[in-house]
Amino acid sequence: MTAPEPAPTSPDAATPADNDHHHRHEGTKLWGGVTALSMVFGRGKAAHCVADLAQLAPSDRVVDVGCGPGTAVRVAAARCEWATGVDPDPITLRFGRWLDSLRRRHNVDIVQGTAEALPLRDASATVVWALSSFHHWSDPAAGLAEVHRVLAPGGRLFLVERLTKPGAKGHRAHGLTEDQADSLVRTVERVGFTDAHRETHVAGRRTLAVVSGWRSQA
Repeated sequence: MTAPEPAPTSPDAATPADNDHHHRHEGTKLWGGVTALSMVFGRGKAAHCVADLAQLAPSDRVVDVGCGPGTAVRVAAARCEWATGVDPDPITLRFGRWLDSLRRRHNVDIVQGTAEALPLRDASATVVWALSSFHHWSDPAAGLAEVHRVLAPGGRLFLVERLTKPGAKGHRAHGLTEDQADSLVRTVERVGFTDAHRETHVAGRRTLAVVSGWRSQA
């Protein structure tokens, strides 16, 4: 006795598993879009703060590591020769490129990559910053070594994080405590940066810990 043939299905019909995958995929896109949108409106004042600290000149070439949708990249592009954003998330990058097209920025490049493997040439940047993204780096020492590689001699590094309190939980823990910022200064020095130090700045409602350093001229 042979098994009955399955009933014919439409090529467009989706199985429950397909529907579940579709819903997860749509949910991922929605979450990515919401996250990207929040980063657009949440980073503006901090972006202007770090751009001021960097004292950007028209000849500077800026790299924003963990750029999200590119808010700080566009702030840099308004002041310098070229600005490049690097981020691992393709959804956020697509949103950032769309925003760039609306603003008709021609000196902006947004590429996919990580801090630990920057898709950039040696000594191709004069300023590298990471705005509220350093705490996501999987290997800080490797990321800082990559930053050192892509910075030209005399280039400047800025790591900007929200200053958090010890024992903070959830979203409030996304940042650096004072002790962590001081420890990061020592790590920056070990990688080979000079004049590494920490400052505290206020941008809007946020208090920021800014760790900076210079790549030596040698």
